[in-house]
Amino acid sequence: MKPKVYIDGKEGTTGLQIYDRLSGRDDIDLLLIDEDKRKDTEERRKFLNAADIVFLCLPDAAAKEAVTLIENDHTRVIDASTAHRTNPDWDYGFAELSKAHRAAIADSKRVANPGCHASGFISSVYPLVARDVVPADFAFTCFSLTGYSGGGKKMIAEYEDANRDVCHDSERIYGLNLHHKHLPEMEYVCGLTQPPVFVPVVGDFYKGMATTVMLPGLDAERVHEALQAHYEGQKLVTVAPLGGDAPVIYANTLAGHDSLRLIVNGHEEQTIVTALFDNLGKGASGAAVQNMNIMLGLDETTGLTL
Repeated sequence: MKPKVYIDGKEGTTGLQIYDRLSGRDDIDLLLIDEDKRKDTEERRKFLNAADIVFLCLPDAAAKEAVTLIENDHTRVIDASTAHRTNPDWDYGFAELSKAHRAAIADSKRVANPGCHASGFISSVYPLVARDVVPADFAFTCFSLTGYSGGGKKMIAEYEDANRDVCHDSERIYGLNLHHKHLPEMEYVCGLTQPPVFVPVVGDFYKGMATTVMLPGLDAERVHEALQAHYEGQKLVTVAPLGGDAPVIYANTLAGHDSLRLIVNGHEEQTIVTALFDNLGKGASGAAVQNMNIMLGLDETTGLTL
């Protein structure tokens, strides 16, 4: 019998991208709620309890409420919101971080899907802290350039408006209070003693992301060796040769892909690590489908684009 899958919040950017990756698959049974009942609590309750796997593509408060509507012990949840990413009762959905993370996802009833900016930071920093290349109390700094689709439907409409303001032609630096919503999971998952100084930036391109972590005082070769060893054999996270694949990095290089590539640049005394990926791929919907595949015992790349 095929596993039943339901997307609660299919109409949002992340939900639509998950649907696109699942709609053509014949190894699952995708449950679709009537459009006029998608906000009906009792109808949603039926679908949430009928499914083997549920994707929550909802605001934080709505995601927490949706979990309370599940009244059985078999429905397994992948939450794409920030609501449960630092909750110890939920497993963090980044399988490549360790064998323990992958095993936990495989057996989990509750998986918190990583945030996009957080995925870029954590993919670089977690291995370096875990392998004692960088101490947990290191003063990390990071900037992350993303396509405007990361802002959801409102921002997409804003950027694609034919009469938009000329300021949209240039990059937008935001989160200037330095309390971005992804900071708690960056600190929590990496085991840091202080949050990084983190600045997100939106560019005038639909999707793609380049998250760069600055590492003063660290030798680039040592950092590269540590990352290469950590991700050896992984299918969806790879490490470029030291110095990168090209003399420049374009943030939308992996747009349309569900993989992530780490690029190490620098010299003996200064290093930067850039995570290059699609904010809607490994940064959101692609990662969610990968987690579903692992939970169902399937090849993790099924339905994904590497």
